[in-house]
Amino acid sequence: MDILAPVISSCSREHQKIYQEWFTFADSDGDGRITGNDAIRLFGMSKLSRAELKQVWAIADSKRQGFLGFSEFITAMQLISLAQAGNEITPDMLNNTDLRSLKPPDMDGLDVLIAKNRPSPKKSSPDLDVAPATQVSSSTQWFNSKSTKKIPLSSVTSIIDGLKRLYIEKLKPLEVTYHFNEFVSPSLTNSDFDAKPMVMLLGQYSTGKTTFIKHLLGTTYPGAHIGPEPTTDRFVVVMAGPDERSIPGNTIAVQADMPFSGLTTYGTAFLSKFQCSQMPHPLLEQITFVDTPGVLSGEKQRTQRSYDFTGVTSWFAAKCDLILLLFDPHKLDISDEFKRVISSLRGHDDKIRVVLNKADQIDTQQLMRVYGALMWSLGKVLNTPEVMRVYIGSFNDKPVNEAAVGPIGKDLFEREQDDLLSDLKDVPKKACDRKINEFVKRARAAKIHAYIISHLKKEMPSMMGKAKTQQRLCDNLEDEFMKVQREHHLPAGDFPSVEHYRGMLGGYNIDKFERLKSKMIQAVDDMLGYDIPELLKNFRNPYE
Repeated sequence: MDILAPVISSCSREHQKIYQEWFTFADSDGDGRITGNDAIRLFGMSKLSRAELKQVWAIADSKRQGFLGFSEFITAMQLISLAQAGNEITPDMLNNTDLRSLKPPDMDGLDVLIAKNRPSPKKSSPDLDVAPATQVSSSTQWFNSKSTKKIPLSSVTSIIDGLKRLYIEKLKPLEVTYHFNEFVSPSLTNSDFDAKPMVMLLGQYSTGKTTFIKHLLGTTYPGAHIGPEPTTDRFVVVMAGPDERSIPGNTIAVQADMPFSGLTTYGTAFLSKFQCSQMPHPLLEQITFVDTPGVLSGEKQRTQRSYDFTGVTSWFAAKCDLILLLFDPHKLDISDEFKRVISSLRGHDDKIRVVLNKADQIDTQQLMRVYGALMWSLGKVLNTPEVMRVYIGSFNDKPVNEAAVGPIGKDLFEREQDDLLSDLKDVPKKACDRKINEFVKRARAAKIHAYIISHLKKEMPSMMGKAKTQQRLCDNLEDEFMKVQREHHLPAGDFPSVEHYRGMLGGYNIDKFERLKSKMIQAVDDMLGYDIPELLKNFRNPYE
């Protein structure tokens, strides 16, 4: 049953007119929607507590769209009016009230602000400032840029909030116009911005991934299994929650407040191998861990996966703040699947840390040889001249086997473990920088995607021979990429996989794509060149 029974028809015409004026005033983008930031400014004039206003929003936005249309806005105003009269806010309170006789709520100072706005029909931007314009200093405005649409800093509460606004107003329109969310990455949601920092553990079976998480938490998480055989057969997200429980993948992937909706593209075969384990723990309030199935080797890797393991790993890699590759001294071989997984992490090299776990099972001389063999194996796979940082230790609850490694080895292990734990402690502090870094990378990728799509559209004939031309463009896609690169002076390393695009284009009619819209490109350029630097200048890191 729809709990939002009250709709526009529940108001008198006089009240509708008032609400329409308020709605138009609060709609900062002029797109017929009230966003969370619009609501914060307007609803705050009701003098209700923040907890009450959150409840109002939750009931009004029953579809979890992240915004309010006009009918939902009326519902919110009616709830506020009842709350001001001393009623407790509940989902069914409107069904038990005569709404036609319900007066609009008392919004302190709103009429004055609307009156001040009326004589200014030529105002270039519909952005809402709660304070009068004379009180907003020049330092709270964005840098001047060529973009016609500015976002005043007075309407932004933090770096994360600013990134959300920039995404919705400047980057997302470009992504939707050129199908970036279908070709490259699903559209971002509020939960993607608000998610806690994530650390993913990768490695072959029995390298100690689950034990490593248990070591950090001091206890096992719900559904954890530890043993010498392959025990973790699914991707498990370990995160904070009010009680200990396991949530199936199909359920967690559709929850609006969780950043995992993009995993639905991998289908039910994957979601049945995906799980969220929640438990109350102070460390999980800061970091979320992603435990992964052991990477397979030999014949098993070709027969036992029912989903795109490498694709899922790559998806998590883009979301994670740190990626730990775990190796066992007795399992240094890098299988074909492990090689594909490591190759899929390209572009995230700054997040990768290598851990040589269970190193106290061998003596010092063997450890020296194992370390050299590991570096040689990694050098061939990572294909980079830089030396990867490798932490050596035994990350479990047992004391180091000093009889095997000797006093020098014990001291080395303790210092290495301290270094790794220090690296983990820095993850929350660096999370904001990571979000900005990933946001900028996404914006650059979306721009290149728009250039590619619009170029292919431009190459299509206006009348006859469209199917033949599309086939030629797909066959010579690498040459078309080079044309785009030269025309717009773009770095070759930022271009996507030709094979991936060739496969995706088979499901589209290139002639239906949009031509290049320079205003959208300019808006993203202004965002990268002006808006984000100004955001960093005016707000502190929220994780510090």
